[in-house]
Amino acid sequence: MEILQVVGLGLIATVLVIILREYRPEMAMQVSLVAGVVIMLLVINRIAGAVQAITETAVGAGINLVYLQTLLRVIGIAYLAEFGAQACRDAGEGSIASRIELAAKVIILVMAVPIVMEIMESILLLLP
Repeated sequence: MEILQVVGLGLIATVLVIILREYRPEMAMQVSLVAGVVIMLLVINRIAGAVQAITETAVGAGINLVYLQTLLRVIGIAYLAEFGAQACRDAGEGSIASRIELAAKVIILVMAVPIVMEIMESILLLLP
């Protein structure tokens, strides 16, 4: 079970970070980052499987894949930004974390513009 691996790795990394923080604070941050990356790599296959299933369903339903791709990119940006922001917060850099989150929000907004425009055009076509 993957969740046992994830939780086990998380707990071991946490204990290591707590111990290292006393004696080698710079090493504690590195252990924390490596643990986070390894945990992400452990679950990446699950994400790929979910994306494939969603894509197959969208194709079967006749949904334009451009919209689905944009949605999946937005989700990816949100996950990556959250990961980066939390790593910055763990290092005590809350202001950098906030800037990462702001940048992600701006990127997501820009990516959503074509979809919003398409929705607005569709609404205008429905109005008399």
